Amino acid sequence: MRQIVISDATMKQNSEELRLTFKEKIELAKLLDKSGVDLIELDSIKDTRIDALLIKSIVAAVNNSRIAVPVELSNADNLERTCVALKNAKNPRLQVCAPTSAVQIEYLFHKKPEAMLEAIEKTVSACRALCNDIEFVADDATRSEGDFLSKAIEAAIGAGATTVTLCDTAGTMLPSEFADFIRRQYDAVPKLREVTLGVCCSNTIAMADACAVMAIAEGAGQLRAATHSFTEVSLENVTRILTAKADSLDSCISVKATQISRIISQIERLCHTGKAQNTAEGAENDDGIFLTIHDTEEAVAKATVRLGYDLSAEDTQKVYSAFRQIAEKKEKVSFKELDAIVASSAMQVPSTYKLDTYVITSGNTISATAHIKLIKNDNTVEGVYIGDGSIDAAFQAIEKITGCHYELDDFQLQAVTEGREAMGQTVVKLRAGDKVYSGRGISTDIVGAGIQAYLSALNKIVYEEEME
Repeated sequence: MRQIVISDATMKQNSEELRLTFKEKIELAKLLDKSGVDLIELDSIKDTRIDALLIKSIVAAVNNSRIAVPVELSNADNLERTCVALKNAKNPRLQVCAPTSAVQIEYLFHKKPEAMLEAIEKTVSACRALCNDIEFVADDATRSEGDFLSKAIEAAIGAGATTVTLCDTAGTMLPSEFADFIRRQYDAVPKLREVTLGVCCSNTIAMADACAVMAIAEGAGQLRAATHSFTEVSLENVTRILTAKADSLDSCISVKATQISRIISQIERLCHTGKAQNTAEGAENDDGIFLTIHDTEEAVAKATVRLGYDLSAEDTQKVYSAFRQIAEKKEKVSFKELDAIVASSAMQVPSTYKLDTYVITSGNTISATAHIKLIKNDNTVEGVYIGDGSIDAAFQAIEKITGCHYELDDFQLQAVTEGREAMGQTVVKLRAGDKVYSGRGISTDIVGAGIQAYLSALNKIVYEEEME
């Protein structure tokens, strides 16, 4: 029997109804890994600080599924960043996505057909030099001119693509029409039989699942699906069909049919939870009351009482000290910002590690480097690390200093207020054993806030280990 590769693209779907947090995406990846999908597709790296960190965290979280990440056409920097983020993956896959219809080539990418073929060939070749598993994705393949599509497929295979995925972006084909389309591609490009043919079907007229199954019947070896689907093939439906018709299709899949319904129910709850959390934005507005650098510790203490906190004298001093650091950098500190200061400064465990100084060097032509000095037992300890983005470099430098690695369970980055002097709040959650430890950081510098949050969570782990 042929082994059909199942690729899940749940996290690649763009929808206001599917806005997951960092932690929720990691949880989703774990559930997909448990379901038995062969590939988990992620978005390409846009924001190095967040996207690369997410890829690394998902790579560390999954055990069996392979991770696939797209790279941008003719963008060496993006390719390098993607490879760095995937370096610890067991069997990573790089995806080269390119339009093959005349409309998308000319009007969306502003390229001539010849230039697009050259970009495909060069990008696939560059990817193959760094990774053995390369997937060429022909966007809008069913609306492409036959000759050009054949040339694009031949160029990709010649440059080293091991999988070629054809996308029915329009999603208006009947199953028989899509089967004919697949047969024509095999006839036009004989070399297509030497690699894995993948299909991606849109569900515009509710025929995506049937079209995907017909493609398998015609020889396709991979299909893209989604567990929480808006436009993609339904993973639950095709799992049921391919399992029931395994003999007639002479194919099998690794997705566990007996568990898929339960796992998808968990994923549905996770996705709806993320929707609820993300639509409740800006629940509380500023009331226009603020503090300044001229306010005393007593004034700040009264403000914390108004916010509902009952702080000890020691915690009040910590809050006032943190407040002064922020107030020296900006003219006004709102009550909303003060609330974040209390959350990040008060009611904390003793600081085994304290931040002394940090220097971050980054740019579009150099790798991000973090040089961090911490104070432990009145001694200065320091570390330097070159990472994939400022946040990643900083976290890795701290790990180098402490000699401890903990799984990054969640990372949230948000502005507490608006404007040029906006304060940023960062939440970091580290997993040690079966427990998750949360830390918060707040600063006008977002990297500084991330470092503070990481140290806050780290100190809780160290404190508990010492108490035990």
